[in-house]
Amino acid sequence: MEYVYAALMLHKLEKEVNEANVASVVKATGAEVNEAQVKALVASLADVNIEEAIKAAPVAVAAAAPAADVAAGGDEKKEKKAEPPSEKQEEAAMEGLSSLFG
Repeated sequence: MEYVYAALMLHKLEKEVNEANVASVVKATGAEVNEAQVKALVASLADVNIEEAIKAAPVAVAAAAPAADVAAGGDEKKEKKAEPPSEKQEEAAMEGLSSLFG
């Protein structure tokens, strides 16, 4: 995982994602570098447009949104109360459960 983070950091800093740079970033963290993993990562990213891959990852965007609010200095916590499910939603859920258990 640290190799992927290193590649993302290099991309963010507009540095070339190559074996030497990835290895340097991982070494800087104090972790041991596995040259085979570095080579595999760089080879797998050779034909990947990292910017497009980031944009196509909806999970990363959704997970990053709350962190962005906190980073923006939002000391105030805004709690959202979960709305109770509607009758139709409850019925659909029960139908799904009953189909699982026959």
